[in-house]
Amino acid sequence: MRARGGVTLLCLVVLLAGCARPPVRAAIRPPAPERAADAAFRAEVAAAAAELAREVPRASVPAPAAAAQWIAAARRGLAAAGVGVTRSQLIVVVDRNPRVQRLCIVAARPAGAWDVVGCDAVSTGQAGRRGYFITPVGVFAHTTGILDYRALGTFNENHIRGLGLKGMRVWDFGWRVAEKGWRSDGETGEIRLLVHATDPDYLEPRLGQTGSQGCVRISAAMNRFLDRHGVLDAEQEAASRDDARIAATLPADRAPSPLAGELLVVIDSTEGA
Repeated sequence: MRARGGVTLLCLVVLLAGCARPPVRAAIRPPAPERAADAAFRAEVAAAAAELAREVPRASVPAPAAAAQWIAAARRGLAAAGVGVTRSQLIVVVDRNPRVQRLCIVAARPAGAWDVVGCDAVSTGQAGRRGYFITPVGVFAHTTGILDYRALGTFNENHIRGLGLKGMRVWDFGWRVAEKGWRSDGETGEIRLLVHATDPDYLEPRLGQTGSQGCVRISAAMNRFLDRHGVLDAEQEAASRDDARIAATLPADRAPSPLAGELLVVIDSTEGA
């Protein structure tokens, strides 16, 4: 057909252009190795959460909004200390805010979303009592440079088993600078920063409020969970193969998590507020 003055040909071109469909773009998906790593991470988090729920009956999983706040606080604490997450791992995060007094286990990784495995009540340093320090904030690594030990289960002069029942694990993070809770001028001193169980009859029911001399008190059930699954024992587990002293500090029935780490992060959400 001959176009008249180019009009007919122009109309045909416009018509065809109007009928043309835009190209269909394939959905962008991460490479297969990344998808596999993400699936493996989520599977390990789910497994840890199921074990925590079974072994620590009082533990709870925060609502999504609260979990996001714990994760954000953990990220801020790590960033402030200049500590990066170079591999997927579990991190123990403690909020010393007197109105919170909780520990949450956060599953962190270099890339991708983080998760909260679960939380439980703790007691940190109490203000207003002579000899009692305020638990310091910061990032504290659990290394093989200091040997942990286990409670003897003996009573003190007040008939209190300060480290809990016999055999309870004591994680030792070394000497740390902490504020003297009985002073108002901010004066500091050194404490031995420990994570340990407490007297099951008198002090464990008080978890959830301040009360320690600067350490982090946890329940017997949480103590066993952290101990059995090596949550803070990545270095210890690796070194135990060649060091009998370190092997002696680990439980015989341990089942280490593939996400085992070594970081304790103490935050204060009062300061964040």
